Amino acid sequence: MKTTLDILKDAKAAELMMRGTSKEKINTALSYMAEELVKDKDTILEANALDCEAARDKVSAVMIDRLRLTPERIEGMAKGILDAMALPSPLGEVISTVERPNGLKIEKTVVPMGVVAIIYESRPNVTSDAAALALKSGNVCILRGGKEAYRSARAIVDALTRGIVRAGLPECAVQLIDDTTRASATELMRARGYVDLLIPRGGKGLISACVENAIVPVIETGTGICHIYADESCNVDMALDIIENAKTQRPSVCNAMEVLLVHSALSERLLPLVYDRLVTQRAKEGLTPVDIIGDARTAAIIPVTPADSESYDTEFLDYRMAVRVLDSVDEAIAHIGEHSTHHSEAILTESPEAEAKFLSSVDSAAVYVNASTRFTDGGEFGLGCEMGISTQKMHARGPMGISELTTYKYIIRGNGQIR
Repeated sequence: MKTTLDILKDAKAAELMMRGTSKEKINTALSYMAEELVKDKDTILEANALDCEAARDKVSAVMIDRLRLTPERIEGMAKGILDAMALPSPLGEVISTVERPNGLKIEKTVVPMGVVAIIYESRPNVTSDAAALALKSGNVCILRGGKEAYRSARAIVDALTRGIVRAGLPECAVQLIDDTTRASATELMRARGYVDLLIPRGGKGLISACVENAIVPVIETGTGICHIYADESCNVDMALDIIENAKTQRPSVCNAMEVLLVHSALSERLLPLVYDRLVTQRAKEGLTPVDIIGDARTAAIIPVTPADSESYDTEFLDYRMAVRVLDSVDEAIAHIGEHSTHHSEAILTESPEAEAKFLSSVDSAAVYVNASTRFTDGGEFGLGCEMGISTQKMHARGPMGISELTTYKYIIRGNGQIR
């Protein structure tokens, strides 16, 4: 088993070998990676079954679903690689050109970031998504997954590596750290001179640890306390469909709605319908009903679990949501400003004035009008798969695709100029 330092050194060597690799060769590698992933489906599923069995009774059912792979999900992972392959590569693109009076020609040119490290938790599909995006953008990738998904990640990386080697690219262009203890994560955070960019994907604790302790550049991602505000003018039928989708379609992901804000003028009409759709009907259909946590004004209309001081600051990642009744779009904007993680927020409205105020005042990476927050995703935004959802403002914001994994350098051409 290689140590984390061995992996860092091999990654740096692979980065040198990757420089100048043609876009065609990278695409060939991606094509082979998708092939090998599907070819090795049975081995990956066996490894994943062991991970799921080990996690049983330790995590919630929705987190098991997040961990579980199926033949269809592996096919989807392979498709994600091919989607990334089909995207235009920004490498070598000249962003701007300046010709100086002294004859110097200065070109601002897109180049790979270098060595990109990703620390992530229980979603095995992140393994292939991250590898594909890193490679497509000319980078070398170090993956450090969680112990609960280690067997799955190991089988996936083994398959991807065979595709990389088939294409003639360095074997260490994508590597998985075998050490799943906190020590390896700390080592990545402090790997100055080896890691050019660190991306944490996971819960609040992981992201905070990286942001607070890393001495390498970090992009803050992921934690999603996503809000939907139902304005007094909204279409109720449309609102019910969006609320149901945003909360229940896949509650364990960061773009699922966690907080529903409802205008008081609409609350007595909308909230009983929400309760019927998310609680009563789901229970009748044998589905997990949503646990609705509400303030006093909500509790006066529908049965709720009483809200406490943490209710509006929790990323539930489960069939739970917090509800609050408010008197205006301004109050909704103020609530979001106080409690949001700046991931995704939505307003449901037919009022151009409310829409304009919400869009201009809510400061999140993705702000929706009359649509589910579940669309905050690299694939849904046309970026192929994604490296994560950046909730910060420097360098990258929102779904991170290929372009967000590149930087630039200046290329200056002269003919003997001196200063």
